[in-house]
Amino acid sequence: MTVINLKVNGKKISKDVSDNTILSDFLREKLSLTGTHVGCDTSQCGACVVHMNGNSIKSCTTLTLDCSGSEITTIEGLANNGKLHPMQEAFQKKHGLQCGFCTPGMVMSAIDLLQKNKNPNEKEIRDWLEGNICRCTGYQNIVAAVKEAATKM
Repeated sequence: MTVINLKVNGKKISKDVSDNTILSDFLREKLSLTGTHVGCDTSQCGACVVHMNGNSIKSCTTLTLDCSGSEITTIEGLANNGKLHPMQEAFQKKHGLQCGFCTPGMVMSAIDLLQKNKNPNEKEIRDWLEGNICRCTGYQNIVAAVKEAATKM
């Protein structure tokens, strides 16, 4: 066991973790942040995307120890005083979700895109989200949600 110190959703965390603890497991099991979903355990589906120091990462293949000293933001850390993040609002408004399983990862990836490209076109959005799989929506409403959020972020 090793003590890890990091900031998760703005709160300082100090916990003992095993050397082989995966970040998604740490978030879900040790911190009860179950919004980070695990669909594949192989970095294929993107349901586990979180931000580490502002960049999107797939938490199902990231060792928690490699995050020491970092700032982690999960889907639970986006709302501010009960107000949804503009990307969450856009997903709701544009019906960018159905079953909701992929939604946390999609939202986190899309926010990262807009932090790097303020006004992406449809192709750029689709290319960026290529690592996130949705089996319900056909992506059209997800792309519309990202475009909507781009006007608000």
